[in-house]
Amino acid sequence: MDFHLPDGYEISTDPTRLDVALIHSWLSLDAYWAQGRPRDKQDAAIAGSLNFGVYDTASAAQVGYARVVTDGATFGWLCDVYIAPAVRGKGLGTALVAHIRDHLRPAGLRRLMLATADAHAVYAQVGFEPLAANGTWMVLGEQ
Repeated sequence: MDFHLPDGYEISTDPTRLDVALIHSWLSLDAYWAQGRPRDKQDAAIAGSLNFGVYDTASAAQVGYARVVTDGATFGWLCDVYIAPAVRGKGLGTALVAHIRDHLRPAGLRRLMLATADAHAVYAQVGFEPLAANGTWMVLGEQ
């Protein structure tokens, strides 16, 4: 399926447009997976990732964010997907994830993964599926 951003919004990978203080506030205060994340850790995560910002075209204000940790050839981890509460319900999250999928398609990644506790339906719309063989995956660190 093809998902388009609603009129009045745009997505950019330009790192100079990122409002890193706002991103840190969103994630450390409102995102269950990153609550309490220190600013220096968030800044390091942004520096080491391919970042996507969603912006209101009229005001240029950032209204969404996501990042991908990837080698650019075989694997990617989609994380920190966040849409500001004031603009939720407009399809921005789904459009952002579809844009990321399409942006990465030319790299031919074998796998793009993510973890979610509550947004399975959003990701399923753009082709993500639960892991079929969970027993083969292992983790070191927090679960």
